[in-house]
Amino acid sequence: MPEGRLVSSKDPLAVVIRALARNGRETSDFDLNPGEALPANRILKPAAVLVPFIATPSGVDIILTKRSSRLKHHPGQIAFPGGKVDPEDLNPIAAALREAEEEIGLPAKSVEILGEMSAHETVTGFSVSTVFGRVRADFQPKPEAGEVDEVFRVPLSHVVDTANYRIESRRWRGQMRRYYVVPYGPYYIWGATARILRAMADRMMA
Repeated sequence: MPEGRLVSSKDPLAVVIRALARNGRETSDFDLNPGEALPANRILKPAAVLVPFIATPSGVDIILTKRSSRLKHHPGQIAFPGGKVDPEDLNPIAAALREAEEEIGLPAKSVEILGEMSAHETVTGFSVSTVFGRVRADFQPKPEAGEVDEVFRVPLSHVVDTANYRIESRRWRGQMRRYYVVPYGPYYIWGATARILRAMADRMMA
């Protein structure tokens, strides 16, 4: 949150804006796997995602995507709109907005940036900048063909309730890995997406 910004108590996103202004510990895919040794000289690829909030008459929703089942990496997984930071991107915010426009048809001019959290390191070697934004007007999602199978919404109230989270594990590259999940209806939200949402929930509960 920009320094000195005034937040109205009537703003439906006031609690989010205040949470982003608080300090929070850094997150990574290794949070629940502390015994894993990470190479000190590892080089992480920069990426950025947008966490888009949209106010509705019944509350606030977060917009998520279901990645195409035909993709080589992370097929069918639930994710925020986002991707790699390209050389022409001015900064991670610009990258997140560009990717959101490409993936779900969300115009960059329709997004008010609310704040960021520390970059999240993934097990696949990315440093993911997390950008939070308010969608100022309703829009008709346009899933990017071949990249996004579905665009859907999850109530903010669901993902800020830490009782909805659980820890699961699976074998990956020969070892068991633990991770957060926060299922919603038919959507299995897990991995980095769930970890980022949990970090936001923790700040809001602080």
